[in-house]
Amino acid sequence: MSSGQFDEGIPMPDERKVGWTVSQSQRLRELNATLEVQDRRFPSGKKRNEAFLELERFYVRQSRDRLLKLRDERRRPKLCTLEDTLIKALTNAGFVQVVTPVIISKSFLDRMSIHPADKLSRQVFWLGDKKCLRPMLAPNLYYLLGELSRIWEKPIRIFEAGPCFRKDTAGRRHVNEFTMLNLVELGLPKEEGRKRLEELVTLIMKASGIKDYAYASHKSEIYGTTIDIVSEMELASGVVGPHTLDSRWGITEPWVGVGFGLERILMVREKYRNIQRAGRALVYLDGERLNI
Repeated sequence: MSSGQFDEGIPMPDERKVGWTVSQSQRLRELNATLEVQDRRFPSGKKRNEAFLELERFYVRQSRDRLLKLRDERRRPKLCTLEDTLIKALTNAGFVQVVTPVIISKSFLDRMSIHPADKLSRQVFWLGDKKCLRPMLAPNLYYLLGELSRIWEKPIRIFEAGPCFRKDTAGRRHVNEFTMLNLVELGLPKEEGRKRLEELVTLIMKASGIKDYAYASHKSEIYGTTIDIVSEMELASGVVGPHTLDSRWGITEPWVGVGFGLERILMVREKYRNIQRAGRALVYLDGERLNI
């Protein structure tokens, strides 16, 4: 049902005086109502309350239908199927999937120039003085590239998809536990780096169902300058090597790498109002609020 189906009999914006109550507004956000619906105004509290009851019934019914469809047809959340789709796209393109530890050594962060006084270090979930939950996949992939360079011919193409952890600021675009997909290709001609990065971004965006996106330069604490992929928000961040960090990992050849946030991709694709709806949660299941 389009939001327009609730417009009949409601005055034009210049005649609307009454907005949603705090509890009504909160409930509509919980049910993932569109911004257009959340911004509505009404000529009276009575009209507002009538509209709210109708909208709530609609969104609750919609959520129930989607949860029943998950049980009866799909049986897997969108986050899982998105990850599977991207894994298939990359393996078909010649990449090898790797699986590395979630708990990493502090020395790995040191090699990434993440020091105790740095902002990112303060976001790390530390497990004692020497271990932590990985805040990113890059250190493990760097390490594997160094090892595989002695064994495999170039180019070396690897990727990993899995959870990362940061004590991030609360908000509709941030969560402490999120899913990253990082891919890296080592051993291509230096002058082809940017072109190759864009080819790989196109591969992932097409497989994800994201059609409209743009590239933007961004200052990074770790990499200096990154190439961000933006569609309403930052969905991914890429780097074209060589980089000053390479020598710490035994890397001597040009490379490209991109890290994608899968919850953010889902948030944009599914038009979710907050990222919690897209990720690991007890309040939501496959994007649907459970307190219906």
